Formats: sequence, structure tokens, C-alpha cells
Amino acid sequence: MCKKIVDMKLSIIISVYNEKGTISEILDRVRGVDMGNIEKEIIIVDDFSNDGSREVLKGEEEKGVIVLYHERNRGKGAAIRTALEHITGDFVIIQDADLEYDPEDYNKLLTPILKGRADVVYGSRFTGERRNMLFWHWIGNRFLTLITNILYNTTLSDMETCYKLFKAEIIKGLRIRSNRFNFEPEITAKVMKKGIRIYEVPISYTGREFNEGKKITWKDGFSALWTLVKYRFVD
Repeated sequence: MCKKIVDMKLSIIISVYNEKGTISEILDRVRGVDMGNIEKEIIIVDDFSNDGSREVLKGEEEKGVIVLYHERNRGKGAAIRTALEHITGDFVIIQDADLEYDPEDYNKLLTPILKGRADVVYGSRFTGERRNMLFWHWIGNRFLTLITNILYNTTLSDMETCYKLFKAEIIKGLRIRSNRFNFEPEITAKVMKKGIRIYEVPISYTGREFNEGKKITWKDGFSALWTLVKYRFVD
């Protein structure tokens, strides 16, 4: 028997590395989202920030946020693995610590699952409103998504999106090995290999520049490509 909505909880995982300038604002936005009777659980993993983010997060703990601290920089994938050990929600969503993604889209992402149409939902940056990303990032994202579609026989529009929402039992059942940004292609590959079709909804997106703190580079693109190919045939 399905739980009533009043009994449901969304676990929001946020990996933080040197985001002192944005972490408080994104947390205010997350807390401010009206999700009706669905409870929100915020779990942050600080990936050994050295810009003062840790001091900011100490204050957030007093507001009911769960904060976990890595003792060395390990990467986004490793941070998500750490957080998954502590979630108690029925659903899990990944949230970046910058301001590129809008938590107001949570309800839109959750709707297909609540209606029984999906187990995994991705928010597509290419079908919703957006402040356009840098050209080469656009090319890289489109290329990696195309390779994903070819290798895994799907029709995604945005494999690399941060906004990935799962039923908790789905993501807990995946063995994630990647430590850094290659978490994105790995988890997509493993979802697809389980025969789970990914539901996409349009989301808003405000891309930031490198001088605003953007961290992903062309090197991460090569790592993502190798990850897609590797997990098509192993694990």
C-alpha cells in the first residue's frame, strides 16, 4: 500500500566545495519552497572547503540542516555517496550549491512520481527557460547526451543535468563508484541498465561563468565519455 502524501519526505542532497558566496542563499531558497505536506530533509556534505564555507555551514546546522564534513577533497560523487548513507526520505534529489538551478522546480520534478508515472525524473535545461550556458559547455552536454542515447537506447535531452530525482529505493540500490563529476553519467548508465526509463520535465536554468565559480571543465567531459562507454559493458 502506498504511503499517504502527508507521510512522505524528500531528501535533498547538496555537495559543497568553496561555495561561501551562494550556500546561504540556496538554502534559503530550498527552505522556502512550498511542498504542501511533503517534508524536506536537507543533507549537506562539505567536500573540504577552504574558503569559509565550513564556517557558514556551522551556523546552518542550528537551523536543522544535517551537515557532514569530508576531511579531504574527494569530489561530488563521493559527497553524494556519503550523503546517501544518512537519508531517511522516500525520494531523493541532487541540488548544487550554486544558484544555477531553482528549487521552485522541485514540485514539477516530483509530480510524475507522485502520479505513478515514473521512478526517476530528470530536469532538462534544454526544454525550459534558461540563461544560456557557455557555447562549448552546450556542445559538450549535447554530445554526451547523444552518446548516452546511442549506447543506452533512450531519448534524453539532458543527461548531465544536476536535477535528478529518484525514489529512494532506486538510488540506494545503485552501486556508485565515481568520485567526481562523472557521477552523472555513471548513475544514468546504471539506471538505464536496470531497465528504468527516465522521465524528463523542463526546468529553469541560470548558467554561471568561470569567474562566478563554475568548476566543471573540458577534462570532465572526457571522463564522462569514458564513464558512459565503460558502464555500458561492465558493472
